[in-house]
Amino acid sequence: MWGMIATWRMALEGVEKGCDMLMQGRSAGDAVEAAIREVEDFPYYKSVGYGGLPNEEMEVELDAAYMDGDTLSVGAVAAVRDYANPVSIARRLSQEPVNNLLVGEGAEKFAHKEGFERKNMLTDRAKAFYRKRQREVAQQELKPYAGHDTVGMVCLDGNGKVTAATSTSGLFMKKKGRVGDSPIVGSGFYADSKVGGASATGLGEDLMKGCISYEIVRLMKEGLHPQEACERAVNLLDKELKERRGKAGDLSLIAMNREGQWGAATNIEGFSFVAAAEGQRPRVYLVKRGADGHCTFEEASGEWLDDYMRTRMAPVEE
Repeated sequence: MWGMIATWRMALEGVEKGCDMLMQGRSAGDAVEAAIREVEDFPYYKSVGYGGLPNEEMEVELDAAYMDGDTLSVGAVAAVRDYANPVSIARRLSQEPVNNLLVGEGAEKFAHKEGFERKNMLTDRAKAFYRKRQREVAQQELKPYAGHDTVGMVCLDGNGKVTAATSTSGLFMKKKGRVGDSPIVGSGFYADSKVGGASATGLGEDLMKGCISYEIVRLMKEGLHPQEACERAVNLLDKELKERRGKAGDLSLIAMNREGQWGAATNIEGFSFVAAAEGQRPRVYLVKRGADGHCTFEEASGEWLDDYMRTRMAPVEE
C-alpha cells in the first residue's frame, strides 16, 4: 500500500509525479522531495519557491522542512534567499547528526558548500504584486500582511515508510527574518512510520501554539482515524485560541496513517487538498466545514480546476 496527501490544489502536479515514482517502487523520501520541488519550481504559485511573494523589504525568504518517519530524522531551513529548492536542502540536513535546523546566512552557506543551485527567486510578477500591495496599504490603510498557502505533504511508500515535507515563502510582506510553523517540527509537519504523518497550512503563529501536526500523529497513535484526529486537533485548538485570545487564525491540516487512510480538517472556507492512494488517482478535494466542526469533502469540478489555474496565471493589474 502506498499513498500521498498534500495541502492545496497547487500540489496536484507534484503529487502526480510523486505517485508515478511510488508506483515504480521509489522511496517515500524521493517521492515527497520530487513532489515538493515540482511546486517550488512553478512560478505562478506565489506562496512557494520561485515566484513566491517577498517580505516587506522585497526579498524572497523561503522556509522548508523534511522528516523521515523511519528514523525520525529532521532537516529544516528558514529565511533562505536565492536558492531554488529549499526542500532539498532540508532533506540533506536531515542526514546530519546535528545542525538540523539552519536559518538565514547559515543555511545559505551550507547550501553553497553542498552545491545546491543558486537562483534569484524574485520574479517580475512577484515585484508587481509587491508594488500593488504597497499602494493598497498607503491608500486604504490596509494591514500589510496577507494569508499564504504552504505546500505540505505526507507520503507513504510500499515498504511502509512515511515522510513529511513542507515548503513556503511565508506571509506576504512579512518582517525580515519572520519564520512560521512550516520548518518547525511538530507544528508544520510530523512523520512516524509506526503511525503516519501530518502537515499544516495557515497562520503559522497560531498553528505553532498547538504543536498541531504532532498532536494529530499522537491522536492517530491512540487509534483515531486520520479524519477524526485532524478534526479533533483543529477544533480543540480553534476553541482554545478563541477562549483565550478572542480569535483564531487559519488552521488547515492533512494527515495519512500507515495504512494509507487519510483525513483533512480546517476552520476556514476554501481549503483544498490533494489525495491519492494505490488504486486511486490523485484527486483535488474541496473541504466544507459544518457548524459542529465536522468536515466533509467533495471532488473539485473541472470548472473549479480551470478557474483555479486561470486565476493564478492571470496578469497582475497594478
